[in-house]
Amino acid sequence: MSDVWATAPSPCVDVCKYKRQGRCVGCTMTKAEKDSYPRSGSGASKRAFFETLIARMAEHKNPAFWAMAYRRKCEKEGVPCPIEEAAAASED
Repeated sequence: MSDVWATAPSPCVDVCKYKRQGRCVGCTMTKAEKDSYPRSGSGASKRAFFETLIARMAEHKNPAFWAMAYRRKCEKEGVPCPIEEAAAASED
Protein backbone atom coordinates (compact mmCIF):
# COMPACT_ATOMS: atom_id res chain seq x y z
CA MET A 1 0.00 0.00 0.00
CA SER A 2 2.93 2.32 0.61
CA ASP A 3 3.57 2.48 -3.17
CA VAL A 4 0.04 3.84 -3.68
CA TRP A 5 0.74 6.63 -1.20
CA ALA A 6 4.17 7.37 -2.69
CA THR A 7 2.60 8.13 -6.08
CA ALA A 8 -0.50 9.87 -4.70
CA PRO A 9 -1.37 13.12 -6.44
CA SER A 10 -1.77 16.29 -4.41
CA PRO A 11 -4.90 16.40 -2.24
CA CYS A 12 -5.84 19.64 -4.02
CA VAL A 13 -9.16 19.23 -5.87
CA ASP A 14 -8.82 22.46 -7.89
CA VAL A 15 -11.33 24.58 -5.97
CA CYS A 16 -8.63 26.95 -4.65
CA LYS A 17 -10.73 29.50 -2.79
CA TYR A 18 -9.12 30.58 0.45
CA LYS A 19 -11.40 31.65 3.26
CA ARG A 20 -11.30 30.04 6.68
CA GLN A 21 -8.00 31.10 8.28
CA GLY A 22 -6.38 31.08 4.86
CA ARG A 23 -7.48 27.51 4.13
CA CYS A 24 -8.93 26.37 0.82
CA VAL A 25 -12.64 25.54 1.01
CA GLY A 26 -12.08 22.50 -1.22
CA CYS A 27 -9.17 20.69 0.45
CA THR A 28 -8.50 22.71 3.66
CA MET A 29 -4.84 23.23 2.73
CA THR A 30 -3.14 26.59 3.07
CA LYS A 31 -1.13 27.98 0.18
CA ALA A 32 2.05 27.05 2.05
CA GLU A 33 0.83 23.45 2.48
CA LYS A 34 0.00 23.22 -1.21
CA ASP A 35 3.49 24.46 -2.06
CA SER A 36 5.14 22.06 0.37
CA TYR A 37 3.14 18.95 -0.49
CA PRO A 38 5.75 16.23 -0.37
CA ARG A 39 5.75 15.27 -4.06
CA SER A 40 9.02 13.41 -3.73
CA GLY A 41 8.42 12.32 -0.15
CA SER A 42 7.92 8.79 1.04
CA GLY A 43 4.58 7.04 1.02
CA ALA A 44 4.47 7.26 4.81
CA SER A 45 4.94 11.05 4.83
CA LYS A 46 2.26 11.52 2.19
CA ARG A 47 -0.13 9.27 4.08
CA ALA A 48 0.45 11.31 7.26
CA PHE A 49 -0.18 14.50 5.27
CA PHE A 50 -3.51 13.12 4.01
CA GLU A 51 -4.52 11.90 7.47
CA THR A 52 -3.92 15.39 8.88
CA LEU A 53 -6.07 16.96 6.16
CA ILE A 54 -8.88 14.46 6.56
CA ALA A 55 -8.93 15.00 10.34
CA ARG A 56 -9.06 18.77 9.77
CA MET A 57 -11.93 18.37 7.31
CA ALA A 58 -13.84 16.19 9.76
CA GLU A 59 -13.64 18.99 12.35
CA HIS A 60 -14.97 21.70 10.04
CA LYS A 61 -17.04 20.04 7.35
CA ASN A 62 -18.08 16.74 5.87
CA PRO A 63 -15.07 15.32 4.00
CA ALA A 64 -17.35 13.41 1.59
CA PHE A 65 -17.26 16.17 -1.07
CA TRP A 66 -13.47 16.24 -0.98
CA ALA A 67 -13.23 12.42 -1.10
CA MET A 68 -15.53 12.26 -4.11
CA ALA A 69 -13.61 15.01 -5.93
CA TYR A 70 -10.25 13.43 -5.07
CA ARG A 71 -11.36 10.01 -6.35
CA ARG A 72 -12.44 11.68 -9.59
CA LYS A 73 -9.07 13.43 -9.83
CA CYS A 74 -7.17 10.15 -9.37
CA GLU A 75 -9.39 8.47 -11.97
CA LYS A 76 -8.80 11.31 -14.43
CA GLU A 77 -5.02 11.11 -13.86
CA GLY A 78 -5.12 7.33 -14.23
CA VAL A 79 -3.57 6.57 -10.85
CA PRO A 80 -4.84 4.40 -7.99
CA CYS A 81 -6.71 6.36 -5.35
CA PRO A 82 -4.90 5.94 -2.02
CA ILE A 83 -7.95 6.74 0.07
CA GLU A 84 -9.78 3.82 -1.53
CA GLU A 85 -6.81 1.58 -0.76
CA ALA A 86 -6.83 2.76 2.85
CA ALA A 87 -10.57 2.14 3.18
CA ALA A 88 -10.22 -1.37 1.75
CA ALA A 89 -7.34 -2.14 4.12
CA SER A 90 -9.29 -0.95 7.15
CA GLU A 91 -12.17 -3.26 6.24
CA ASP A 92 -9.89 -6.33 6.29
